[in-house]
Amino acid sequence: MTAPNTSKIIYTRVDEAPALATWSLLPIVQTFAGAAGIEVETRDISLAGRILAQFPDRLSDAQRVPDDLAYLGKLAQTPNANIVKLPNISASVPQLQAAIAELQAQGNAIPNYPEEPSNDEERETRARYDRVKGSAVNPVLREGNSDRRAPASVKAYARQHPHSMGAWSADSKSHVSTMTAGDLRSNEISTVVAAADAGDARIEHVAADGSVTVLRELPLLPDEVIDATVMSRSALRAFLAEQIDDAARDGVLFSLQLKATMMKVSDPIIFGHAVSVYFADVFEKHAKTFDSLGVSPNDGLGALYAKLESLPAAKREEIEADIRARHERGPALAMVDSDRGITGLHVPSDVIIDASMPAALRTSGRMWGPDGKAHDTKFVIPDSSYAGVYREVIADCKANGAFDPRTMGSVPNVGLMARKAEEYGSHDKTFEISGAGHVRVVAASGTTLLERPVAEGDIWRMCQTKDDAVRDWVKLAVVRARASGAPAVFWLDETRPHDAQLIRKIRTYLAELDTDGLELHIMAPEAATRLSCERLRQGLDTISVTGNVLRDYLTDLFPILEVGTSAKMLSIVPLMSGGGLFETGAGGSAPRHVQQFVREGHLRWDSLGEYLALVASFEYMAEAHGNARAAVLAEALDRANARVLNENKGPSRKVNEIDNRGSHAYLTQYWAEEVAGQTEDAALAARFAPLAEALKAQEDVIHAELLAAQGAPVDLGGYYRPDPGKVERAMRPSATFNALLEAV
Repeated sequence: MTAPNTSKIIYTRVDEAPALATWSLLPIVQTFAGAAGIEVETRDISLAGRILAQFPDRLSDAQRVPDDLAYLGKLAQTPNANIVKLPNISASVPQLQAAIAELQAQGNAIPNYPEEPSNDEERETRARYDRVKGSAVNPVLREGNSDRRAPASVKAYARQHPHSMGAWSADSKSHVSTMTAGDLRSNEISTVVAAADAGDARIEHVAADGSVTVLRELPLLPDEVIDATVMSRSALRAFLAEQIDDAARDGVLFSLQLKATMMKVSDPIIFGHAVSVYFADVFEKHAKTFDSLGVSPNDGLGALYAKLESLPAAKREEIEADIRARHERGPALAMVDSDRGITGLHVPSDVIIDASMPAALRTSGRMWGPDGKAHDTKFVIPDSSYAGVYREVIADCKANGAFDPRTMGSVPNVGLMARKAEEYGSHDKTFEISGAGHVRVVAASGTTLLERPVAEGDIWRMCQTKDDAVRDWVKLAVVRARASGAPAVFWLDETRPHDAQLIRKIRTYLAELDTDGLELHIMAPEAATRLSCERLRQGLDTISVTGNVLRDYLTDLFPILEVGTSAKMLSIVPLMSGGGLFETGAGGSAPRHVQQFVREGHLRWDSLGEYLALVASFEYMAEAHGNARAAVLAEALDRANARVLNENKGPSRKVNEIDNRGSHAYLTQYWAEEVAGQTEDAALAARFAPLAEALKAQEDVIHAELLAAQGAPVDLGGYYRPDPGKVERAMRPSATFNALLEAV
């Protein structure tokens, strides 16, 4: 690729609510950045864009789109990368199929998704779609480790305006249930690749009859940590059946907690087992019908209902009656949408553990039942690797009550995620096993490095963690501990094989760094949770230094408890090649925001995460490339962000009140005023003073125009790939504001 422009910010176009917000916010950002000689370029990493990029051979010249994700993946490995990354869809199979159908209806001749490929062409098509499915974006862009924390302005606002926290009772029946044998944690083995074993390795399935099938070939680097493990199908199904029965006896909701969007091979399979175990009698009675319809429990109850529509009415009603009868026997399922009857077993991507568990912890450890009321819940987390973290938080809340956002401290995170580290890089090395035998990792030298026995239907997984990523992670932890003065705790369990390998490396690399005066600990996740909760209640900060999965979990868990949302976190990824990736927060609520916007023209998406990321992006531009005006813009935007918070100019949840577009208008006004009021760059101040004055003078007119755009349905021309003209008109409805911005 050509050398990247050092005066360029890449701003990603994504999906759903943040994508809509971009149409309003991007012209604002480009106006300010342009004054500092900074170009803001967009790159499309939306689900629809990624799908189309996979099929240039099926599209006309006018329909073809560049593979922007591949471009950004290469850019992230250069020293000049400056990428602002918004939350995108990590597609489940139902979401992928819906997007494909929409794109086909728009005239794109892309193929259907072959769930069960029967020939080479279908297998090749499936492989292309699998590059899009699940969390396809983050592992490509995250060529560095993560520094995520609550900005001071956000933390101060939460203390002054605390969010609601449900009361806890010591008598709460809510609890976490997890496997004690046969799961991924219990079966894990790990090793470090020796120099003699580096090179091209292969994963092989050795069947009971001795025949060998190569499942995958892959390169191994010297000193990287590799793991192998297996989830037993029989143990999993026995565990799920036991938990379903226990929830019924206990009178609590049953809630399966997974992350099928990220663990896109293993978790949909686990989800499917939960569906088929809960509805075991239905699947057994109607097996022939389900087989003829191509029903897969992995796709959930929603997909099953959709396929039943093709049956004669009498047969469909019989099956639906059997499903209702199963629900009535209990246990009741935790709901995604009680009003619409959407359970947690409807769609594999609907319940995402890192968003779902903190939300429940905020509401007294309860989830919503079919009756529309909150109930105590059994949180079923099949694999035990990280389940203990949530168990400890629940125990703390039962003993001490809800946390108090007015006084609680903070748990920032330094996360190991570079170079597809650990479980989140395992998708292409995870397999549902076709027959009994062994699966092994064989080095180029011929040495068997890892090997686990398997049975038919088991889930076998291999993970890799590169040595340079670990070294960089340890260094970043020391940097953050030094900068903040807070203790830093590595959340690692010496009894877990993978963690034991990391602990040895950490001790080696810490010895090479200046750690004088720092408080550093290595603690098992459960103990680290107890310490962090204790310090939170004392108003103290504790840095969590974690692997990739716990990075994901904790950067939702603690922010949601501390500041009410993870979307307001500052998320910086110092890329290992020297550039910067600036992430803008969580997008789990984005679908509901779009639904409301389409229904009544009100977009409640809060772009504060984007504002915070832009501050860091401008700061990087100033520090890395000596752009003094970028530093002025960053400082002014930081002050404007605080004003948006303190003056309560974020979006309301209700129609005919301020929404995302109105919040953008206030952000622009405050940013312009802060630039105009600073004294470091007189020319820049003079450039934005007229805008600041005009926005203040026309404030009532602008917000009247924005409010007038609410209250009626909005036609976007598509959900996954909306019509650009329709979206721009919907998201930029104030002619007065647009004219003032364009005049700068």
